[in-house]
Amino acid sequence: MIDDVKSDAEHRMQKSLEALEHELRKLRTGRAHASLLDHVKVSYYGSDVPVNQVASINVADPRTLAVSPWEKKMVPAVEKAILNADLGLNPVTSGDVIRVPLPALTEERRRDMIRLVRQEAETARVAIRNVRRDANHALKAMVKDKAITEDEERRAADAVQKLTDQFIAEVEQILKRKEADLMEI
Repeated sequence: MIDDVKSDAEHRMQKSLEALEHELRKLRTGRAHASLLDHVKVSYYGSDVPVNQVASINVADPRTLAVSPWEKKMVPAVEKAILNADLGLNPVTSGDVIRVPLPALTEERRRDMIRLVRQEAETARVAIRNVRRDANHALKAMVKDKAITEDEERRAADAVQKLTDQFIAEVEQILKRKEADLMEI
């Protein structure tokens, strides 16, 4: 029972880390990468689908993405979706290829991005602490039901705390990497 609580807590903490990394991928760093457009949705036959399901996204050069829709009639829809995605990007269509140049980041914009990164990291820390709280609550319920002793609960709570510390340290490492990446010119 205790192992179930610990493994569930570890699994949920890992999911929090994955969610943080997913959110940070959306923030651009000045270099072109295909995952920048992952969350852009295109209206395709009445349903919204990710742009990477209706087009291939390639890195043309370090500051330009090349988006090639698989259907010629999707070019305007993909261009409009990228423009409306609130990423500060201005796509340029040439034939059936959409070029997306990435403007250089200003110092002020970099600071704003770092503020956003720190907010995302704090959200991940809070999520990890909530998992710890839930695990400790489950352990206390087991003691109350007399399924485990208080000593076992204390040892398990210490193990959950070590897990929490480990995952929060990983959040800090991810945060430092992303900040360094954003400040790189």
